[in-house]
Amino acid sequence: MLRRSPYLVVADALRARILAGEWEVGARLPSRARLAEEYGVGRNVTQRAVDHLIVQGLLEGRAGSGTYVRVPRERLRIVRSRHGSPSLAALKERGRAGAWDAHSQVRVPAPEGIAERLAMEPGDLCVHTHYEFLADGQPVQLSESWEPMAITGGTPIVLPEKGPLAGKGVVERMRSIGVDIETVVELPRPARANREQANLLGISFGDLVLQIERTIYDTEGRPVETADIVIPDVRREVAYEFGVDRP
Repeated sequence: MLRRSPYLVVADALRARILAGEWEVGARLPSRARLAEEYGVGRNVTQRAVDHLIVQGLLEGRAGSGTYVRVPRERLRIVRSRHGSPSLAALKERGRAGAWDAHSQVRVPAPEGIAERLAMEPGDLCVHTHYEFLADGQPVQLSESWEPMAITGGTPIVLPEKGPLAGKGVVERMRSIGVDIETVVELPRPARANREQANLLGISFGDLVLQIERTIYDTEGRPVETADIVIPDVRREVAYEFGVDRP
C-alpha cells in the first residue's frame, strides 16, 4: 500500500482542525516551527502543508505577519455566450464586470508566441492593451490583448478604448473599417496565479485561475485580435453558452 506524503497528512490534519472551528475565519495559525514540533515533522513539511492549503484557498499568507484562515469568497458566474454576435457576448461580459480599466501601447513588437497566433512575423507591430475588469469594486478578470497595426494602424479605432468606438468591442470596431468577424476561438486552461496576477486580482500567489487564450478571425480566416484572459477561480466560475443551429 502506498504511504501518503507527510505534508499531505499534516495538511489534512490542519484542514480538519480549521473546519472544526479550532481557528476561526481571520485567525492566525501557529508558526511553522510550532506546528512542526506538534506533528513531529521537519519545518519543510509544515511549510509544504501550509502552502498546499493556501493554494486550495483555505489559508492566506500575509508577508511579515504569518498565515491566517481565509475569509470565504462567493463564486459568481461569468457567462461566455455564443448566441448571436460575439460582440454582444463581449458587451455582456463587460456589463457583468461593471467597470474596467485599460491601458494601450502602440507600436509594440509582437513576441514570437503572439506573432504565431496572429499569423504574422515576430517583431511586427501591434497595439497591446492591458485590461483589469471590476465587479462591485473587486477585480474579477485580467486580459492582455494584441491587435496587428497592419489592420488598425492609421484608422480611428487603433486604440480600443479611445476614439469614436471606444469600448464597443472588437466586432463592432473592426466592422467600422470594413473587417467582418466570423469566428472566435477560445482555449481554456487551468493554471496557478503568478505573483503579478495575484497582486492585481487580490488573491494569493498560486491560487487557481482559468486562463483563456482567445483569437478572433475575420471572414477570410485572418486573425485580427488575440488575447490572454485570466479569471480567478475563487471569485468566478465560467459557463459557456452555445446556440444550436436549427434545420
